[in-house]
Amino acid sequence: MRIIYLILTILFILFSVTFSQMNSAPVRLQYYFLQTKYLDVVVPAYMLIFVSLLGGVIITGFWGIVERFRLNRTISRLNRNIRDLRKELRTNGAPPIIDGQKMYE
Repeated sequence: MRIIYLILTILFILFSVTFSQMNSAPVRLQYYFLQTKYLDVVVPAYMLIFVSLLGGVIITGFWGIVERFRLNRTISRLNRNIRDLRKELRTNGAPPIIDGQKMYE
C-alpha cells in the first residue's frame, strides 16, 4: 500500500510541475473598483488556478467540519434517548413472557 501511495504522490507532483510549466503565462487581475494603475496585479495562470483550488478545498473542509459537529450532536442526542429508554425499561420491569403453546390450548 505504501508503494501505491508513493507512486500516486510522485505522479501528482509530476502533474503539478508540468502543469505549472505549461501555464506560466501572466494574467492581469481586474475587478471593477480595483482597476487602478497603483494596484496592477499580474500573476501566472497556474498560480491563479492553484489558489482557486486551494480556496475550494478550504471551504469544503470547513463544511465537512460543520457537518461532523452536527452529526456528533445528533449521535449524542440519540445515545441519550437510548440511555433514557433503557433506564425506563429497567424501572418498569420486563413484560411477562407468554408461552405460545398455552395460548392456543
